[in-house]
Amino acid sequence: MPFPPGEIQVDLACGIGPDGHWRGWFDVRVRAEALRPLGLHPDQPSSRATGASPPRWWHADAERRAR
Repeated sequence: MPFPPGEIQVDLACGIGPDGHWRGWFDVRVRAEALRPLGLHPDQPSSRATGASPPRWWHADAERRAR
């Protein structure tokens, strides 16, 4: 991992879901300053889609190839 010790925190919460099965949830937190060496920083705007979505066939083909 590119983060030094203490710059990242990973927590796991477990519990019984509405269907009666056990579930687990991960919570990953990284200090904003730890992202600067990766070219990211807290002052950057959020990422947003800037163009049209690919056609439906593209998604379907990608899902078929993933199997």
